Amino acid sequence: MIYDIIGDIHGHADKLIGLLEKLGYRHQGQYYQPPANHQAIFVGDFIDRGPAQLQTLQIVFDMIDAGVALAVMGNHEYNAIAYATAHPDGGYCRPHTDRNTHQHQAFLAEAPFGSATHTYWLQRMYELPLWLDLPDLQVVHACWDNDAQKTLTTHLSANNCLNPCTVIASSTADSAPYHAIENLLKGIEVALPAGMVLTDGQIIRHRTRVKWWLENWQTLPLAAAAQLGANTMLHPAADNQPMVITTPFRANNTKPTFIGHYWLTGTPTILSDSVVCTDYSAGGGGHLTAYQFDTDNPTLSDDKFVQYLGG
Repeated sequence: MIYDIIGDIHGHADKLIGLLEKLGYRHQGQYYQPPANHQAIFVGDFIDRGPAQLQTLQIVFDMIDAGVALAVMGNHEYNAIAYATAHPDGGYCRPHTDRNTHQHQAFLAEAPFGSATHTYWLQRMYELPLWLDLPDLQVVHACWDNDAQKTLTTHLSANNCLNPCTVIASSTADSAPYHAIENLLKGIEVALPAGMVLTDGQIIRHRTRVKWWLENWQTLPLAAAAQLGANTMLHPAADNQPMVITTPFRANNTKPTFIGHYWLTGTPTILSDSVVCTDYSAGGGGHLTAYQFDTDNPTLSDDKFVQYLGG
């Protein structure tokens, strides 16, 4: 079996179609049919940013419904659900701030808040598991964390899927479900040293994602351990700054593990001997990227990436 593991799409249906066709998938009237002995796996983040939100969702879920694809939830699908879920204490689980609304605007423009279209796609998003643990590989949006999975087990519906109660529980800052969702869907983050900030486009951040897949990331200087996105800059002083670790974490993946989320750029390469990221910034002008994992030849290597940019 060859699994075509496809990175974050962010509403770029044109890139999705181009990549699927490059991989040998053909639309047979209802869905994109894979080549013999292939199955697609999507790593989440189907929405926000791009010009074709609903078309992207339709392509993905048509393939899921036909049994030719699997998928996990990304943080943008989680955010969409939380943005629409009323909190018992008032407001919504994801507050309707200007920043949150702006980030979500591309989806809301095609699926207006509270409309039948909006409700339908939110219900479909609830069907996405937070992780997939298959015999030959593992898939999660940002970080494989067994402790986080154990924390959420009693809160999830069948097949590791969210339910409204879990959304509310995980929206309470510093709760165990909150930290578990953060780790799985957004990755491991650490605080920056006092007085240091990170610029992410127009956003100022006081925390940074880290390269949790590196065996010794906790002992590296901050600049070496930080995983920066395509538009992210860290102060040069970070070259000599030690890590600020409040919650030690060590990767406990035991199979080839596939993630998205990290807005990588350049020539695709595996992150470690067991971790592959397929997000190469398709939502920001980069290539939509897939990795073709062959269960008969499971050794990870850079020559198994396939990319499509379009134009």
